[in-house]
Amino acid sequence: MKAIWNNQVIAESDNTIVIEGNHYFPPDSIKEEFFTESTTHTTCPWKGVASYYSLNVAGQENSDAAWYYPETSELAKSIKGYVAFWKGVAIEE
Repeated sequence: MKAIWNNQVIAESDNTIVIEGNHYFPPDSIKEEFFTESTTHTTCPWKGVASYYSLNVAGQENSDAAWYYPETSELAKSIKGYVAFWKGVAIEE
């Protein structure tokens, strides 16, 4: 699977985990040069507190377009640290 934004592959892995229709990419599959930590946090009732990344590609920013759970509940431990996308990021095979 590939995560693509602004015509750039920003993550790629054969080992994504699909939860609630979202592909979660392993932490080592993201291209860190395109990711900037955000101060945004949200809470999922069963996964835990999510942290966000903004994407920066070719001079364009997509704020809070990726999220991950640095710590998870017991139910979501399989995606701890894994990164998922939204806000126009295409997920393709």
